Amino acid sequence: MSRTFPPLREELRGIEPYGAPQLSLEQAPVQLNVNENPYGPSPEAAADIARAVGEAAVSLNRYPDREFVELRDALTAYLNTSGGTGITPDMVWAANGSNEVMLQLLQAFGGPGRVALSFAPTYSMYPEYARDTSTQWVVGHRAEDFSLDLDAARAMVLERKPSVVLLPSPNNPTGTALPPEAVAMLCEAAASYEPGGIVVVDEAYGEFRRAGTPSALEMLGAHRNLVVTRTMSKAFALAGARLGYLAADPAICDAIRVVRLPYHLSAVTQATALAALRHAPELLGRVDDLRVERDATVVWLREQGLEVADSDANFVLFGRFADRHATWQGLVDQGVLIRETGPDGWLRVSIGTAEEMAAFRQALTHVTKEQA
Repeated sequence: MSRTFPPLREELRGIEPYGAPQLSLEQAPVQLNVNENPYGPSPEAAADIARAVGEAAVSLNRYPDREFVELRDALTAYLNTSGGTGITPDMVWAANGSNEVMLQLLQAFGGPGRVALSFAPTYSMYPEYARDTSTQWVVGHRAEDFSLDLDAARAMVLERKPSVVLLPSPNNPTGTALPPEAVAMLCEAAASYEPGGIVVVDEAYGEFRRAGTPSALEMLGAHRNLVVTRTMSKAFALAGARLGYLAADPAICDAIRVVRLPYHLSAVTQATALAALRHAPELLGRVDDLRVERDATVVWLREQGLEVADSDANFVLFGRFADRHATWQGLVDQGVLIRETGPDGWLRVSIGTAEEMAAFRQALTHVTKEQA
């Protein structure tokens, strides 16, 4: 057997698979590390999902609708009530989580000799999408308050001429939302060179944005190279179903069809998502509760003398700790799991139920006293 078995791509050797730490409920009863919605589907929504999946099950010997027409219609209707206007089904695409949506975008518009660009700190999967598609990864940096220096960002786009610009809003892990002028400026910059680039605004946490924070969906009509991605994993409490989607110019959706795998979206996934969309008001009903809990968490953390990033998401980034790993481990020892991510010295906590957040506050108070 070869000493280099298996014959893995050289640039992948020694790399650990992506993934947040997973601990059992016995080890950490309070799990606030992966930005899940803590409120599951209601019995009514769960029953409708089960019924829909049962109906799909009788025809699982047949391939699913590869164009998922009914689902695209339902997603279109939802987007036009969630910040969008004038979106049509030919502008909508879906895949197995927003992760697959992003990968498909890089497969279609990235590749050898092309550049994907973002601004750190940002979502840690972006460079992996670039790596997996042999796209050069270029990263700029955010300001001290995690906002974008618009002039510097524009200059970097014009200099590096990326094929794909990735802009999460709200940003993960900081929770920072982009102002519309930033989106407009970077779309115009990416359209100014040949062959141009697409600007992807990743709104995985878009439904959690604070009142008055607009969605980039409003800008689709003005910028043909703008892509807005969403997911049903967060606000819809459907992380286990794996359904992500985007809205963009129909030509962008057509381009993705070239790289998508055959029948990539199963009949079971389509049925589940359609049932969930029928219950959208109910499933989204806890979003306001999570916003309130998020804002209260920001206030409390600042009262403890910590730095806290303003958040439009369902998580909060806070710091700074001389040894953040020791603080993280101390919380785990108290039965609370959060995420060690972002810039050095910072930690991120997902927003859970009122009871879970009370447990987090109690644990953090204990740990910081122990470390004092």
